[in-house]
Amino acid sequence: MKVNLAKSAGFCFGVKRALKIAISLAESGKDIEMLGDIVHNECVVKEIQSAGIKKISKLNCGKGKTLLIRAHGACNNLIEHANTLGYKIVDATCPMVKEIHRITIEMDKKGFTIIIIGDKKHDEVQGIAGQIKKRVIIIDKLENIPYEKIKIIRKACIVVQSTQNLEKVLRITEALKQHIPELKFFNTICVPTRMKQQEIKTMPLKNDLMIIIGSKNSANTRRLYEISKSLNKRSYWVQSKKEINPAWFKGVRKVGITSGSSTPDVTTKEIIAFIKQSNLLT
Repeated sequence: MKVNLAKSAGFCFGVKRALKIAISLAESGKDIEMLGDIVHNECVVKEIQSAGIKKISKLNCGKGKTLLIRAHGACNNLIEHANTLGYKIVDATCPMVKEIHRITIEMDKKGFTIIIIGDKKHDEVQGIAGQIKKRVIIIDKLENIPYEKIKIIRKACIVVQSTQNLEKVLRITEALKQHIPELKFFNTICVPTRMKQQEIKTMPLKNDLMIIIGSKNSANTRRLYEISKSLNKRSYWVQSKKEINPAWFKGVRKVGITSGSSTPDVTTKEIIAFIKQSNLLT
């Protein structure tokens, strides 16, 4: 009859920092715009929009406006274009993502082909790729390695989307080593992600049931769920207490709970309170 909450559950440093910057900007009363969502969580996005920051789909005349760069970062071309349109730029990119940008730029200057291991359409990956002029190679799965391109590369540098699964990354890296004579690997998975993944490798084995909380468009939450599901079939991914099914808890005495890097603590607390108040545990 116990609820075990992961120590690493909830906001990471980068998300906390981005939200602090966003709220501070909103309080200034200035005209603030943002391309897309500041982080991948619907509740957080609503909070930011309620504070007065406008979500836009494309850049317009930026005179008198501020463009907030999201936690995932952005391509250089976008920032340059925003400057030409007259926007003032405020950068809320996670410092750990900025470090990936730095490595990418530095290794490109040294003549290395840049290989990014990550989700091809993810905002962070697109931002990393957009730091340099040359075309990068993005690999999302072991089975999707483009060997026809890889085999002609003499030297390359691997950087990793900050929320990737380390085990998957290492398998891809080992495969690339067989074909690229000089290969430099930078493990740019961020510390909060490593902590979350370390916990999720043990929690499903110690609990009867696992609840993973986060938005369905959150890459880091999806990976937590995938790891948990591989270890404990009674693993469920929810966004709010409304998605909790009492039938899941039949015969359950211990439930483990964790949440993604952009999941607010209030959401996690609501779900824990719902489980306890509803007497779902036997």
